[in-house]
Amino acid sequence: MLAGKGVLALAAATMLTLAACGNGDGDPQLMNLRATGNGPDEFAILPPKALEMPEDLASLPEPTLGGTNLTDPNPEADIATALGGNLREGTGVPAGDSALVATASRYGRAASIRPELAAADLEHRRDNKGRVLERLFNVNVYF
Repeated sequence: MLAGKGVLALAAATMLTLAACGNGDGDPQLMNLRATGNGPDEFAILPPKALEMPEDLASLPEPTLGGTNLTDPNPEADIATALGGNLREGTGVPAGDSALVATASRYGRAASIRPELAAADLEHRRDNKGRVLERLFNVNVYF
């Protein structure tokens, strides 16, 4: 009986020791914002768009030195198109969105809301610096 408890205790200690030796390479740390290695950033590489044969070769733009290519990625315009909009230059409210802005601001709006929110966010982050181990190991984890 006593030998059985000893074997059980030895097995439990062995399992704990082996579990502590694991480095957890199987689970990626998706919530950490900083890369821990010095390797390349795989998200910085944008694959080109697929080549297409135009219906009329005369409609192709003249090549320019240092200019853009039709297959060059443009992620901001691609996202805007995928969401049903258009990428536009400049600032201000587009004519098509004036009714939306009028409805959203029908109870009033503050012109300086962005700096106010930025200051409030900075104050909140200074007052709530995170958990002890997050600060100790300098990790940024959203939960």
